[in-house]
Amino acid sequence: MSTLKIKTGDLVRVIAGKDKGKEGKVVSINKKDNTAIVEGINMIWKHEKPNAQNQNGGRIQKEGPIDLSNVMYVNKGTATRVGFRVDENGKKVRFAKSTGEVID
Repeated sequence: MSTLKIKTGDLVRVIAGKDKGKEGKVVSINKKDNTAIVEGINMIWKHEKPNAQNQNGGRIQKEGPIDLSNVMYVNKGTATRVGFRVDENGKKVRFAKSTGEVID
């Protein structure tokens, strides 16, 4: 598999779909399905039976997965593409293509 350009903890902006224009922090990534869970984006209703944690059960709203092709990394308030390069120490790093600065 190829290396993903978005990681857990990144701030991303939705560029397509019902939540277009919204920003949020990546909670988790599913490499197999190429999707991410983003805080406050793609909210869905889950119907749960009563259990030990939730005595009453009912409808619970939570984030649903969104495809990675529909989100962009946000650098200094601007959505930007992400690239890879080798730094002076010989380590592979991500960088923002719009500014050229290293992300991590």
